[in-house]
Amino acid sequence: MRGIHIANERKRDAEVGFESQPPRRTVSMVMPDGEAATTVKYVKTTADIDRLTADYGDLGGVAQALVDGDPEVDLELVGRPIKATHKIYLTPDGQPAYRVTMTQIVYNPDGTERERRDLSKAESNINAEAAINWSGRKFPKADAVRRFVFTRSYQLRHTSGLSYDFLYDMAKTLQDEDVLMFVGSGAKGQGPLILTTGGEPYRGFLEGRVAGDRYCLTLHLTNIELKSLPKSEA
Repeated sequence: MRGIHIANERKRDAEVGFESQPPRRTVSMVMPDGEAATTVKYVKTTADIDRLTADYGDLGGVAQALVDGDPEVDLELVGRPIKATHKIYLTPDGQPAYRVTMTQIVYNPDGTERERRDLSKAESNINAEAAINWSGRKFPKADAVRRFVFTRSYQLRHTSGLSYDFLYDMAKTLQDEDVLMFVGSGAKGQGPLILTTGGEPYRGFLEGRVAGDRYCLTLHLTNIELKSLPKSEA
């Protein structure tokens, strides 16, 4: 379980745990004989259209080669089961790229490109010496879900009896007011949250729920704000 350094509305802070909670499957897939089904990955092909075109001249040549034989099938690799995989980047000629520069593309609300810039390599700040703070900006839940697209959610967990009381009080405060609290880095809690070094900056919103002596404190993350398109001139 990863750690996060967070403060409450009274600026009292603690380091607690957080983790994602994927939904539990309620349906199990089985074979006709009742045996549990398993997913197996195989190599489908090792060819791409650019390489085939380079080998056979043009698309017509590729089509004829496909009729005459199976040039896209590598009998040594196609059909081989895959276990562990790693993501790599390729050059235009299909070779592994050893030096990659990541570029961030920013779009306008209408989908047009606004600018390109180097992808940030900022350090993670969720477990830094300075805690994640409440900004004081509260959003009714009904308004927040219409204004932001929440792409990630993490559940905050206590690591001791003291941190249990700390998180429970936060969750109860948010439930009683039925709001999401905007949280972030910096003294005013309005800076971005970066979960991993070089990762995407997010805006964070805390949601709290309690039932008896149980609580659920969820950190929702978003980097997409829904905005209305500008009205077209008549």
